[in-house]
Amino acid sequence: MELSKLIAQAGIIGCGGAGFPTHIKYEGNQIETILINGAECEPLLQTDRYLMRTYARALIEASDMLLKETKARQCIIVLKASYKREVEALQSAITVCESRVSLHLLDSFFPAGDEQTIVYEVTGKVVPPAGIPLMAGCVVSNVATLYGIYEAMEGKAFTHKYLTITGEVVAPTIARVPVGLPVNQCLELAGGTQIEDYMVVDGGPMMGRVMTREEADTAYVTKTMSGLIVLSKENPVVQRSQISVKHMKNRAASVCIRCSLCTQMCPRALLGHPLLPHRIMQKWSLAGEENEIFGDPDIRAAALCCFCGICEIYACPMGLQPRAINAYIKKELTSQGIRYETGEKEGQALPERTWRKVPATRVAARAGVLKYEKIEMNECLKEPEKNMCKMVYMDLHQGIGAASEPLIKSGEWVEEGQLIAVCPPGKIGSALHASISGIATIGESGITIEAQERQTAGKDC
Repeated sequence: MELSKLIAQAGIIGCGGAGFPTHIKYEGNQIETILINGAECEPLLQTDRYLMRTYARALIEASDMLLKETKARQCIIVLKASYKREVEALQSAITVCESRVSLHLLDSFFPAGDEQTIVYEVTGKVVPPAGIPLMAGCVVSNVATLYGIYEAMEGKAFTHKYLTITGEVVAPTIARVPVGLPVNQCLELAGGTQIEDYMVVDGGPMMGRVMTREEADTAYVTKTMSGLIVLSKENPVVQRSQISVKHMKNRAASVCIRCSLCTQMCPRALLGHPLLPHRIMQKWSLAGEENEIFGDPDIRAAALCCFCGICEIYACPMGLQPRAINAYIKKELTSQGIRYETGEKEGQALPERTWRKVPATRVAARAGVLKYEKIEMNECLKEPEKNMCKMVYMDLHQGIGAASEPLIKSGEWVEEGQLIAVCPPGKIGSALHASISGIATIGESGITIEAQERQTAGKDC
C-alpha cells in the first residue's frame, strides 16, 4: 500500500505541534529533503529523546521507507549535539541498517525545534513568511510522528501517546498512555503530585497551555499532547498565564520603553521575516478601536509569530508579553477572515542571527523551570495497568482541520485499534481509532469508551 495512504488510515497527525495530518505532507512529489525533528524544542520535555534512545532502529527503518516512497534526495534526523546517547543509538542503527539517513547536530539553543529554524539550520534556506517548509523543498516531521509511521508500517493505528510527566510530581517519568486517558490518571503514573495546590501545563513551559487543577481533572490526553508539567501557582510560568489581555495592553502602553529587544531577539525576525513585535506592541497598545489597526501591515504580521516566547521571557526588560499579544491579535485576525498573504520569495536571514541564539539552559532559567531541567527521567517506561483504563474520552477534533465523523453508534462494542471516526470527504483531517476496548457512547464533540469485559457488553457481543 502507498505509504501516505497507510499513514492516513492509521490516523497519524503531527505530534510536535498543531497536529497537521501527516499523510498530506507526503502526498506531493516536490520533496527534496525530509527533516526529522529530534531537537525537542521545549525545556523539560524528554519524550523524543526517549524514543531516539529506545527505538533508534525503528526510526531509521521508517526514515528509509519515507525516502523510498517519496524519492526524496535525503533524510536527515536533526537533534542537539548534547544528546550524546541518542546520537550514539541513531548512528549505530544507521550502520546496522546500512541506511542513507544522516544526522545533523545542533547547538543547544532555543527554539532549535521550530520547524522553520530547522530548515534554515540544515539547508540554509529560509521558508517564506507564512509559508510552509515544502516551499523550501523540505518536509519536517517530529520524532514521535516518525515512530507513529513505523507502527503504521507494522499494522498498528495511532492509539497511544508517549508523554513526559514532570515538575512537582513524585517520580518524573516517560509514560505511554491511550489517547483519551484522563490527565489525572497520567499524573498517577508519576507517583502523583507533591503539592496540593497546583496547575498543570499541557506541553512545554514556553508554549504550553496552563490548566487549573480543576481543568486538569476534566482534561484528557490528545494526539498532540507532548507532556504534562505540574507547577505551583507561584511559578512564573503560571503567573504569566494569569494576566488578562486588558492588563497586558495597559502595561504595554505605560511601561514599554521602545527598546526593540523583542524584535532583535525574535527567531522569525532573525530569519528575515517582516515580524516586528516592538511595533505591534506600540501600535496595538496605543490604538483606540482595535478594528482600526487590523489593516496595518505591522499588525497583520503578528500572524508570522511562532509563539516561542523569547520576546517576553528572555528579551523584554520590562516583563511585557509580546508573544501573548501576537497570539491575541492573530486570533482576532482569524475570526475576521483576515489572512497574511504568503510570501513567494525566499528571504534572507540576518547576519546577527548567529550570535543571537539563546542558550536553552538560560531560557529554562528565565522561564522559572531550571530546577526541573536536569531531572533524569525513569528509563523504565510507565504504562497504566489495564484495570486503570476504565474510560477514555476521544475528542473528534484532534488537530488541524475538520472534526472526524463517527462510524459507530452509541452502545456499540469497539476493539482497541478499531476505526471509529473518519475525516469528512473533501476535508483536511484525520481518522480516529479506539484506544481501548469497550462500549462506545457518541457525544456532541467526542466519543467516550467505557472498558468492559466483552461477555458482559450486551447484545452487540
